[in-house]
Amino acid sequence: MTNALESDVEDLWERRESGLAASDVTHDDRATLDDFLDALESGEVRAAEKESDGGEWTANEWVKRGILLNFSLRESRQRSYGDVDYNDVLPLRDTGDLARRGTRNTPDGTVIRRGAYLGSDAIMMSPSFVNVGAYVGDGTLVDSCDTVGSCAQVGDDVKLGANTLLGGVLEPVESAPVIIEDDVSLGAGCRVTSGFVVGEGSVVGENTLLTPRIPVYDLVEEEVVYGHLPSNRRAFTRYVESSVADHDLFGDGGAYKPAVVATDVEDETLEATQREGALRE
Repeated sequence: MTNALESDVEDLWERRESGLAASDVTHDDRATLDDFLDALESGEVRAAEKESDGGEWTANEWVKRGILLNFSLRESRQRSYGDVDYNDVLPLRDTGDLARRGTRNTPDGTVIRRGAYLGSDAIMMSPSFVNVGAYVGDGTLVDSCDTVGSCAQVGDDVKLGANTLLGGVLEPVESAPVIIEDDVSLGAGCRVTSGFVVGEGSVVGENTLLTPRIPVYDLVEEEVVYGHLPSNRRAFTRYVESSVADHDLFGDGGAYKPAVVATDVEDETLEATQREGALRE
């Protein structure tokens, strides 16, 4: 089915590029759009996958095109969520399949958009939001006030602390979205954006910002990396001197920019002073 669905989506994409509008969509076109969303919800297709050799994550461009088609080839209309009326091109996801897989979404504010996947034994606490194209793995906790952005890929047995934001990345279609691999714990208030990859088994301290523009000082391999946190790291935010620190506007106070420090996830004995010294070195 996947190959046929991919072909149908690519054909619809070419027609849209040639001028197909929402008002011109046929019954068969709508069936393709619906079948595509069903495949996302079942986990049959995903917006990104890891290479078979365990290498990098790559985007499935046709899947991201399918999501964009569901935005551009549907007309917005009024819908209802409890006592709230809203306007959107997509309804919310039917959650009737969650109970038989042991997945819970608590009442009063757990919003799952059509085209999102939730694994078995997962938990969504209210209020929280999972967007179209997102994948939330088995046994994962999406805590209160969390957002899982469009196409974000979250592995198994992950803990997303309260008030955590995963930014997703829908466009450009060739760019991999935010990735949170298996057995990761993100502390409350974390932000992960712009296709950043958090490696398997890592523990990230609260209020940490992970984005490709912020360097990760990996004290395990003694290198600075961008765009990903290696597997099995304990990460937290520190501030390092900025290149503009000598500007007259800053006077004697200096200027600092955020950085992420990563240590071995098993090493809980490294004192704060040692961390700071290692970072400066």
